[in-house]
Formats: sequence, C-alpha cells, structure tokens
Amino acid sequence: MPKPKFGAFNQGDIPKIAVFNKATIPLGVDLDQLIAAMQVYINQFIVPVWATPANLVKSTGFIAGAWAMVFLDDADQPGALAYHDLTPDGFPIAKVFVRTTLQNGDLVSVSASHELVEMLVDPAINLMTTGPDPATIYAYESADPVEALTFPVNGIPMSDFVYPAYFEVFRKAGSVKFDQLDKVTQPFQILSGGYQIIFKAGQWSQVFGSASKKKAFVAEDRREHRSQQRTKAQLERADLKEIAKEEAKAAAGLRGARKSEHSNAKARVLSRFNRRKRT
Repeated sequence: MPKPKFGAFNQGDIPKIAVFNKATIPLGVDLDQLIAAMQVYINQFIVPVWATPANLVKSTGFIAGAWAMVFLDDADQPGALAYHDLTPDGFPIAKVFVRTTLQNGDLVSVSASHELVEMLVDPAINLMTTGPDPATIYAYESADPVEALTFPVNGIPMSDFVYPAYFEVFRKAGSVKFDQLDKVTQPFQILSGGYQIIFKAGQWSQVFGSASKKKAFVAEDRREHRSQQRTKAQLERADLKEIAKEEAKAAAGLRGARKSEHSNAKARVLSRFNRRKRT
C-alpha cells in the first residue's frame, strides 16, 4: 500500500489491524474471504474519502503494536468483558458479537465492516461536532446514520458509511455526495434504518431515523458497543490474564460436562443391560 496522504482524519501512519476469531458459532462467511473483502473496502472505498488506510492481518490473538478486531459470540462469552475497550498495548479494538448480530437478523460481514470504518474514522471514540441544533453535540460515527444499507465488495455485503461532508452543516442539500451509496441528501440526515449518538443538556442519547429503528435499538444487547464506550470517562485495556482465566474456566466446565454426560450414558447402558439380565 502506498504511503498515506495526510488528511483531517489520517493518523500519520498505516496501522496494522490483527483480525482474530474467538467465536464458537459460525460467522456465516469464510474469515479469509471476509478479511480480503474488508481490505478492498478500506483501499478502494474508505481511503479515497477519509484518508485512513490500514493493513488487515489474520491472527490468533493480539499482535504487539497492532490494532485489533475480534469476533466473539456475545458479551456473555467467558472472557468477553475482559477485552474491554483497547488492546493490551492501548490501541483501538473493534469487537464483533456474532450471536448478537445474527439474532438481530444482521450479517456478520456488515457488522464487521461497520465497526471497521468507525474505528478508522474515530479510533479513540472521542470525536464530536456541532451541527444543525446549536444546543446539541453529535458523535462522529461514520456508519450509524446509514447502518441499514449495504453494498457488495468481492461479493460480500459491506456497510454503507457517510462522507466527511455529512458533518459539515454549511453544505447545501444535494450539493455533494454525503455517503457511499449516495442515499443521504443533506448533512446530518438520518436514514430510516439509522441513528445518531448525541450529547445534549449533559446527557447522552440517540436520535433515530424511524420509530421502528428506535424499537429495534432498544431491544438490542448494547453491552460493549461503541455507543457505551463513548460515555466512559476512560477506556480500559484488555486484560490478558483475565481473558485466559475465564476461557480456562469455561474449557474446564465443558470438559466436566462432557465427562458427566459420558458417565450418564454409560450408566444408562448398564441399567438397560441389567434389566435384560433380570428378565
């Protein structure tokens, strides 16, 4: 990848992002193919607009000095909460909850690309801007306002995302392109399947593109989501010891359950055998 040009949201280097899967249920897409598609998503679609390049690398865990994207079942998976908000080195981390995504009727590839573009645009989860309401501050979330829309990359659905002009209130309706799919017609517009995080009167909240989106949002498991991380006073680093401890406990419990099931099955066989002998 060529040396990045400096832009308003460029980090000054090209981060490496370690992508690894800790989920126990199928992603619904081949991980290698997903990583390849997301790399194209970055190179061909995000970089020309936001000037925020990155190199995705498949791994089995965190890589020193690298950002991260981890796939987990849900927030209840043993060790999931210990991933916290940052890598052990203090770099950005994106978490994709597979079971939660599928239960919401969404695709893992769309959730992953959604988290990816938002991490590249606002890696520290702290960018905000003024907007049409002078009493409101708007979060710089690049996928939330259009999150129901997708487009294919290498045949795999990826999330739509907004352009920098979306956050520029001086832009006139229809004057420039505001999102990748060109469905947004003016700054700060929220499409029917999207939402926007805001800070107003000392409180964090959301505004929605439709009543149905609000209803679906309220029903979702939002634990460990960026919307929750944004409200924290300080982001926490992943705790490798706690992750390993919880994963070991879960593995031991699984082995115990299998051993118990084996013993129960053996007892059932012996019971049937003894009944036959008595008859």
